Amino acid sequence: MTITFITGANKGLGRETARRLIEAGHTVLLGARDPEAGAAAAADLGARFVQIDVTDDESVAKAAADVEAHEGALDVLINNAGIHGQFGDPSGLTGADVLTVLDVNVAGVVRASTAFLPLLKRSPDPVIINVTSRMGDLGATHDPSRPESGAIAPTYCASKAALTMLTAQYAKALPGIRINAADPGYTATDLNGHSGHQTVTEGTDAIVALATEGPGHRSGRLVSRDEEVVW
Repeated sequence: MTITFITGANKGLGRETARRLIEAGHTVLLGARDPEAGAAAAADLGARFVQIDVTDDESVAKAAADVEAHEGALDVLINNAGIHGQFGDPSGLTGADVLTVLDVNVAGVVRASTAFLPLLKRSPDPVIINVTSRMGDLGATHDPSRPESGAIAPTYCASKAALTMLTAQYAKALPGIRINAADPGYTATDLNGHSGHQTVTEGTDAIVALATEGPGHRSGRLVSRDEEVVW
């Protein structure tokens, strides 16, 4: 049975990904920072809750130790936890504002990936999926026909551009692990005040596809609901 760990999974895209992968037969470890919200979501879905704060090295290490003690290995790591930061005019943006977002959206992915790599390497088909966004894609953000072009979210966009490139670098450096990025698209979640036109189920299509595709597929891809994106 495929063992899958999802960060930021007590609500939104993470929770729906957990629900769908449980339905597909995965053993899902539901990671969340808030112990009450995480435990409640896990109980409701039939997952096992593991507390994790991706901005805290000790918390991440404890989560990896917990999985090692209970499951002994990991097949799929889904780095889903993320925050949006400031929207609009960046005139008052501070370095601390930027670092707060990067700490979750980029450094948090590094922390989790590093901590879980030893467990992933015990899997016959290890997978890392980074939930990114085409909000960090120059082509999409300059295309007036796309929703990404109408948003001004400096720290979020910058963090997702960094995460997409981080994915490419990890894929090149770790050929034994299939490492890809998923773009959910403009999905109605707390992150955007539920303004997205996609349902949360539609928003998890690319993530679920990457988590269930099986061996033989390429690493280093950016995949959306409808296509593999060239970047």
